Parts: sequence; C-alpha cells; structure tokens
Amino acid sequence: MNAGILIVLEGGDSVGKTTQSQYLDQWLDGHGVDHLMTREPGGTPLGARIRALLLDPASGSIDDRAEALLYAADKAQHVTEVLRPALERGQVVVCDRYIDSTLAYQGAGRILEAEEIRALARWSTDGLRPDLTVLLDADPAETTAAIEVKDRMESESLEFHRRVRDEFLALAARDPGHYLVLPARDSRESIAAAVRERLAPMLGIDTGLATDTGLATGTGPGIDAGSDLSDPDGTMRP
Repeated sequence: MNAGILIVLEGGDSVGKTTQSQYLDQWLDGHGVDHLMTREPGGTPLGARIRALLLDPASGSIDDRAEALLYAADKAQHVTEVLRPALERGQVVVCDRYIDSTLAYQGAGRILEAEEIRALARWSTDGLRPDLTVLLDADPAETTAAIEVKDRMESESLEFHRRVRDEFLALAARDPGHYLVLPARDSRESIAAAVRERLAPMLGIDTGLATDTGLATGTGPGIDAGSDLSDPDGTMRP
C-alpha cells in the first residue's frame, strides 16, 4: 500500500483556512481521492475537550507552559489516533493547523524558548512532518479586527499576532520546497486554484480534466464567492 500524503493549512486567525479546506475537500472528492479532513486542536474526542478548554475565555489566564503542553497533548493524541493511521492506509490527509501553529503561537507569540518548543513539537508529533504546508498570509491588523466575538487566543494583543505572523513566514522561508505561501487577501477562487496547481502533480491528478472546473468557483455547497479574511467556524488556531 502506498504511503499517504499530509497536507497542512496554516496561518493566523481569520485568514480563510476553513474556506480553503472546503474547496480542497470538494476537489479531492471530485477526483475520487481517498482523503480525510481534520484539524488541530480538536481532531479527536480528547482533543475536542482540550480545544474547548484552551479557547474558552472563561478559562482565564493559562500559564504559557501549561498552554503549550495542552496543545502538545492534543497533537500527540491526534497523531496516534487519526493522522498516522490514515497515512498508513494511504489516504491524503488535510489538516487545519499542525506543528507550525505551535512554533508560531506558543514559541513566537508567547515568547517561549524556541528550541524547547521545537523539541516539544517534534516529540508530541513523533516526528511526523507535512508533505506540504499551505500558508495563508495576512496582516493581523486587518484580520483580527474583523472578528466580532473573539475566543481566548483571538483576544491576544496585535503585537502577539504580529509575532505569530512573522514566525509563520520565517518557517516558510527556511524550507521553501515544502511550503506554498499565498496572500489571504487574494480571491478565494485564485487561492484555491493555486493550491490545486501545487497539489495536482503530488497526487497524480490531471488538471485538464473537466472535473477541475467548477469545484472552486464559489458554486459549491456552503461556499460563497469573493475574497475571504474570516473563518466563521473558529477552526483557525493551534
């Protein structure tokens, strides 16, 4: 059996990752690709409970190290229960957030010691790395201002979110072969087209087939046309 492929969508809050996940899900369905859509935190029953604790403003002040360890626990369970089994079955896995969110939010955002956070991320994921990371980039001054009801992480300062953005871009710059960096202000359709163009050769998909038209034109179920700087269902953080 062929090994699966792990594709990760990353970026700051409200950059449109959820919308692009929907487009990608439709496209993979249209080509009959066996795939799994998941997210962090919250991709397992245990992870869902951790997610609720981490994002609920009622949780109040969580120690930075405790926060990092909670996210690590979510990742460890997710890798063991969901990611690695799916990849071993040969599935294409699309994950909304993964290792880079830990490095950006807990490392740069919280200003924790970088090497310790990198070691924690490697350990919690058992060394499982993405085959491709799609990074949607936007100015947090624009994206965070658009969020009407903010969770605990979204409520952090603009300086915090700028550190997060800078770290995402630095990670991509250090390993450009495994990243696709796209401006989140571009239209949803152009972003989706760029993602398809990058993924098609990896998946052996002929982009000239008719099934490639109409999957990311704003006509799919639950998807509206236009640019997207919001993630209304709140799946956009580590």
